[in-house]
Amino acid sequence: MSREPEFRPHRVVVLALDGLLPFELGIPHRIFGRPRDARGRLLYDVVTCSIRPPGPVRTDADFAVQVEHGPETLATADTVIIPASYELGPVFEQGVLTGELAAALDRIRPGTRLASICTGVYVLAAAGLLDGRPATTHWADADRFQRLFPRIEVDPGVLFIDDGDVLTSAGVAAGIDLCLHMVRRDHGTAVANDVARRTVVPPHRDGGQAQYIHRPVPDPQQASTTSARAWALGRLNEPIQLRDMAAQESMSVRTFTRRFREETGVSPGQWLTQQRVERARHLLESTDRSVDQVSRDAGFGTAQSMRQHLQSALGVTPTAYRRTFRAENGTGAAVRR
Repeated sequence: MSREPEFRPHRVVVLALDGLLPFELGIPHRIFGRPRDARGRLLYDVVTCSIRPPGPVRTDADFAVQVEHGPETLATADTVIIPASYELGPVFEQGVLTGELAAALDRIRPGTRLASICTGVYVLAAAGLLDGRPATTHWADADRFQRLFPRIEVDPGVLFIDDGDVLTSAGVAAGIDLCLHMVRRDHGTAVANDVARRTVVPPHRDGGQAQYIHRPVPDPQQASTTSARAWALGRLNEPIQLRDMAAQESMSVRTFTRRFREETGVSPGQWLTQQRVERARHLLESTDRSVDQVSRDAGFGTAQSMRQHLQSALGVTPTAYRRTFRAENGTGAAVRR
């Protein structure tokens, strides 16, 4: 009888730099510190380190953070996350690493997944890790970032970018979206959605969603599109026409489309596709329904249509997705390292 592989949680190391933003430092701990497998074991081991020996690290607030691990901890990471900092010095001003920071980054093992939140992307860029690759940062800083690093393909209009082994996000709350995306990528939608519920945040905002929505909080005197979205979510398996969604709010199609984009950052058609992809992912993970049945239940109509949309959104086929995220016991919490 073969022995069960030794369980080892995926180690996430958060690099705390002077001038850090406490909110963004806390995001990885809140998101990765919650997921558990079917046996109740934590799926991630989250630790914080500094580029110096253990001690206080300055924040942009009126307090410091006591960090208990030095740069040697970076050598133990499966994923390294670099939150924003307002004291990057030559990294921010000239696009070059300090000797101390360069020495710390050199400890990271090849193949380690790297991620940044907001201006933490400057560190990855100054290390040459983003040359020729797409990246994002806070929209207010994107133009400056592009001028400083012209070899990077900067997209200022998205929440986050997943480029495989390197991921970058916009500022503040987009860091939550990025971390939930990584949990979803590692362990599937069921695990990520559970973390989102416990964190009291939306379970999924697509990385391509706009960073800055002109009117993030609808005028209470004007109609919202909330009811139409709830109506659509209750019948994703049925054909849904734009005029039918507009009718739920007693709006013209033109007005509804404009209001919908203002409130969500995407068009009604894009939003419907996102929701159907999420429904398909959930069904592939948690049920034994055939691919044909899942495609119908998610509203794609045919297996070919669903295959095309999943390939576009996730880079995998429905069969490959199910094989990756369905554990042998059907829990939908397969562990990947």
